[in-house]
Amino acid sequence: MAKLRTRKHKVVLSRSAGGDAGITMVLTILGIFMFLPMFYVVSQSFKPLDELWMYPPRFLVKNPTFRNYTDLFTLMNDSWVPFSRYIFNTVLTSVLGTFGHLFLASACAYALAKIKFPGGGFVFRTIRTSLMFHSTVTAITSFILMSTFHMIDTYWAIIVPAWGSTLGLYLMKQFMDTNVPDTVLESARLDGASEIRTYWTIAMPMVKPAWLTLIIYSFQGLWNAGSSIYIYSEQLKSFNYAIGQITAGGIKRAGASAAATVLMMMVPILVFVISQSNIIETMGSSGMKD
Repeated sequence: MAKLRTRKHKVVLSRSAGGDAGITMVLTILGIFMFLPMFYVVSQSFKPLDELWMYPPRFLVKNPTFRNYTDLFTLMNDSWVPFSRYIFNTVLTSVLGTFGHLFLASACAYALAKIKFPGGGFVFRTIRTSLMFHSTVTAITSFILMSTFHMIDTYWAIIVPAWGSTLGLYLMKQFMDTNVPDTVLESARLDGASEIRTYWTIAMPMVKPAWLTLIIYSFQGLWNAGSSIYIYSEQLKSFNYAIGQITAGGIKRAGASAAATVLMMMVPILVFVISQSNIIETMGSSGMKD
């Protein structure tokens, strides 16, 4: 009986130079389309008033000017509350609200995902159900609670609701379920690590993409927050609210409004760019198997 001859083939998967060039071209085109809206906003901020109201509108500025920015800063200086106060209010509430939300959401998510206790399933189902209700629906209840705890017209009226957002808790819990192996946590407990140390030094590094994403969304939401029904004092209002009041003067302030839009979007974009590189790097190396 004749023997069948077989040859061992080593399969090597690689893209051709043409394939790499095609992918690069497609990604470049998509990146340009995604960048165009931001470029248009910046272009608008350098247009004089006659170009701002030109029809049909032009994408590029023909006679660039810094007049819009000078007008904006002039209006800022004319405010009876120092504009640095508005900036301080926004930075304070954004930073405290973001990091407080990150800590509480991650700690509660760790407990729900990795610690078995009676009623844990019911608690998580309640949290999941709360995502169905918009903040407008619960506004009256929230106002009554804040009034009871004397948080009306204080920084806590902005910070505490940010801490209690259930969306971040839900995302962190789902991520810990799939990316934090129980065997690794059990090994840490056998070595004598406390639950707090296990959470902080083992679980949190494994879910770095989740909490970096949470920082982006939480900070962006707080930074762009406008007027609040819980804040009455002008000295406690946000930078976005002050910009809105300044640029609400009609057509003659359209240039200042365009400049203010650029200033408002710069900080969230900076936070996003810094965090995005870390998210991509961590996602590429965070896969683990039991």
